[in-house]
Amino acid sequence: MQTVDALQLKAMLRDGAELALLDVREQDPFSREHLLFACCVPLSRLELLIDDLVPRRGVRTVVMDGGDGDTEGWAERAEQRLAELGYDDVAVLAGGLTAWRAADFEVFSGVNVPSKAFGEIVEQTCHTPHITPEALKARLESGERLLILDARPLDEYRRMNIPGGVDTPGAELVYRVHDLAPDPAMPIVVNCAGRTRSIIGTQSLINAGIPNPVAALKGGTMGWRLAGFELEHGQERRAPPPSPDGLQKARAAARAVGDRAGVQYLDRRQLQTLMAEAERRTLYLFDVRSPEEFAAGHLPGSRNAPGGQLVQATDEYVGVRNPRLVLVDDTEVRATMTASWLLQMGWPEVFVLAGGLGDDGLETGARARRIPGLEPAAGISPVELQAMLEVPGVAVLDLGASTSHREAHIPGAWWGVRARLAQAMAAMAAMGPVRHLVLTSEDGVLAQLASADARALRPEWDVRVLAGGSRAWQAAGLPTGQGLPRPTCAADDVWYKPYEHVEADPAAMQGYLTWEVDLVPKIARDGDARFRPLVDED
Repeated sequence: MQTVDALQLKAMLRDGAELALLDVREQDPFSREHLLFACCVPLSRLELLIDDLVPRRGVRTVVMDGGDGDTEGWAERAEQRLAELGYDDVAVLAGGLTAWRAADFEVFSGVNVPSKAFGEIVEQTCHTPHITPEALKARLESGERLLILDARPLDEYRRMNIPGGVDTPGAELVYRVHDLAPDPAMPIVVNCAGRTRSIIGTQSLINAGIPNPVAALKGGTMGWRLAGFELEHGQERRAPPPSPDGLQKARAAARAVGDRAGVQYLDRRQLQTLMAEAERRTLYLFDVRSPEEFAAGHLPGSRNAPGGQLVQATDEYVGVRNPRLVLVDDTEVRATMTASWLLQMGWPEVFVLAGGLGDDGLETGARARRIPGLEPAAGISPVELQAMLEVPGVAVLDLGASTSHREAHIPGAWWGVRARLAQAMAAMAAMGPVRHLVLTSEDGVLAQLASADARALRPEWDVRVLAGGSRAWQAAGLPTGQGLPRPTCAADDVWYKPYEHVEADPAAMQGYLTWEVDLVPKIARDGDARFRPLVDED
């Protein structure tokens, strides 16, 4: 097993070569404290995430854990599993997060930190205009005509939105705005849940030369609620596709931004060349349109990453620093705007497919998910499991997300984290003899991945997997329980953002907004970011 120390890792982060830095702790401890450019790839779900995040098996990779507590040794386990999956250049950060902190290097809280920090740098550098919730409310009540554009995906918009807002996710803003605001005097307000997408969305319109006065709603939907104002829920207002004239304007605007940012365009032949080199240079091919458009037809080998979300949460899509990124859409507008932001964030090689994806050779439907290391396991049907539950010595262990288990689970099931499987099985055995163990998860895949380890830990137990997982149980109309009555460990697998709750805590929301602003000095102390926002020469 290779190891690197904190000083060596710091040098690797700065040498400009490809590097995958993977923190294999669960999401909650990761969100409390982690390295700036680490990606959260929990050991429990490693196989589910690794192929998308780190597609090239030969890339230089460093895995890390907390270095103390119950995650100590998880990095070594991850290194071994990655080696089994064909990754041949993997090292472990000796001492994990504890050693990094002892070296007096910066640590960060929260998630999607590089993107969040970049948004704050953009606002400070570009002096992005904003409007307070109180000022917007007063202008709306005065009868002024305003266009409110919500820069979040539709599922977030449906959860809560500013009254009258129209859903226009990130990269869609420049693409669709010309028909939404034909009057250049009409003010435009861009909002998200907090700050980042409001800032990036507003600055996108400004960078694109939109003549309208544009401002970001300070604090987004959280700021609106903190001001004591009501939100709408369950809305379906979506910006329509652009008209021919609107598309022509959008193309011209996006191309101008792309030229300023240094966006490079490549043709199909050049794309094929990059794909042929993907075994020695990591390549990501992202379709930045909406999920619906992607399902209707996409390039083989591409992955859906709606442009606004790709900028907002780059670390959830790209697990390797300094790779090649190729973006594609149907008109170049959304791909170019997204590429312009990725270049400003410091990604060195970002390309747009010239002419868009075209009509020939497209695949339809959802992208097939490839899960390395997944092998068949003995499965039973929901009806068979229901009958088994009447027999003493039968136990069910749910390895799915704690959030899913709280919403609905098989009555009497235990819940646990796959990385703590031995702990879970010991807890179950301590409560009475177990002869048959049935593993489940949302769709059964995580349970299937864990089945071999469960048999190795307790060879005397008959270990099986619920075919189709807990969703199959629910689809069969069988009874379910709610809550988390039988946990085998701390439910630290999920971290909630304050705005993900309809009834969010005001102190938590205000703390989140303050946290975003406070990222700027921490980024400066860390010194590894290469942000370079576009600034008007005037």
